Amino acid sequence: MKVFIESYGCTFNKADGQIIAGVLQENDIDIVDSIEQADVIIVNTCYVKLPTENKIVYKIQKLQNEFPDKKIIIGGCMVEIDPEKLDKIGPNCSWIGPHQLNKSADIVKGTYCGDVVRESGFSKDSKVCVPKVMDDSLIHIIQICEGCLGACTFCCTRFARGPLNSYPISDIKKEAQAAIENGACEIQLTAQDTAAFGRDSGEKLSDLIKEVANIKGDFRIRVGMMHPKNILDDVDEIIDAMKHPKVYDFIHLPVQSGSDKVLSDMRRGHNISQYMDIVSKFKKEIPDLTLAVDIIVGYPTEDDEDFDLTVKLLKEIKPSLIHLSKYQHRKGAISSSLKEIPHDVMKKRSKYLSQIKSEITEEENKHLVGTNQKVLVVEEGSKGGFIAKTDSYIPVIVEDAELGSFVDVKITEATSTYLKSQLL
Repeated sequence: MKVFIESYGCTFNKADGQIIAGVLQENDIDIVDSIEQADVIIVNTCYVKLPTENKIVYKIQKLQNEFPDKKIIIGGCMVEIDPEKLDKIGPNCSWIGPHQLNKSADIVKGTYCGDVVRESGFSKDSKVCVPKVMDDSLIHIIQICEGCLGACTFCCTRFARGPLNSYPISDIKKEAQAAIENGACEIQLTAQDTAAFGRDSGEKLSDLIKEVANIKGDFRIRVGMMHPKNILDDVDEIIDAMKHPKVYDFIHLPVQSGSDKVLSDMRRGHNISQYMDIVSKFKKEIPDLTLAVDIIVGYPTEDDEDFDLTVKLLKEIKPSLIHLSKYQHRKGAISSSLKEIPHDVMKKRSKYLSQIKSEITEEENKHLVGTNQKVLVVEEGSKGGFIAKTDSYIPVIVEDAELGSFVDVKITEATSTYLKSQLL
């Protein structure tokens, strides 16, 4: 029996795919590198945006048409968010819900034998210190908690991931230590909201970061997305933890809109003044900080004044990374009952913000031209050379280097998305 696994979406879902592979391998089921080699295909879905949904649906239909003799299992968020649609497009497909990964081997075996096996629903099973098959020995992903404390009106992912479930710091540290001993040079702490970590267990994100950072070895830690509302009462401790030299000077802090009115409509739980205060404190204490933000363009209640406030915010905080999304209704999301703004208006706003985005990010990166940087080489480039990361988590193209090593470079050129360098 041979299985091919294809994972879509976020770092967290990628780690789910690694756990599925680990469970299968523990049960002597072979993981293969191509669909053609496989008896069973697992599509580990993402469902966060409409274009992603359309891509997933097309993929499932295409697999059924092109490989009618192969068995198909659907995993990931679609299983929990939209089972009705999934059943309609894949009536003969089995399911692995994102909380049922430990049953992967039984589901694969049953499906291989011709049964339609479907496991969904929530559980409190830990995703730390479990078998995994890693895609990359240098970058190790650790899921520190699953679920969130939010009620964002535009989000459907929370219906798939459920209420907050944090994993013990001791287990996370144990997995990180084993990964570093096995050659990992970057530890990625991921969650739907890392700032929510420990709110259900009495532990704290700041303590977790410090515990992992104090493991012996030469490596870096990337802390994943933080919801602003859950940083507010622990911001100083998180900043203190992130000052550790092994932690990237990087925060992913989605704001979604520059308008307090829209933020309230979105039920984000924070306002712009609070957001600015968080950003100000981080930038003051960590001068080389890379700030990544998320913006939703065209939320149903966003008018021209609200949009102008978003533009103003971006020009003021000057984030180094900006993730833009045009608003679209999602299955089960509260905002899906609202009337969408005209698509031509949304398209115009999105185009303008994209221009602003490129100008800001390129300007921020140009400040680094001529500087010397110690960078960590993490992967091979798709067009040759290698991709490294500065201590601020900015990608740098390095012509010649050894994977997993730290090298000294001089930054020679900047674009809106990466830097070019020469070895010193």
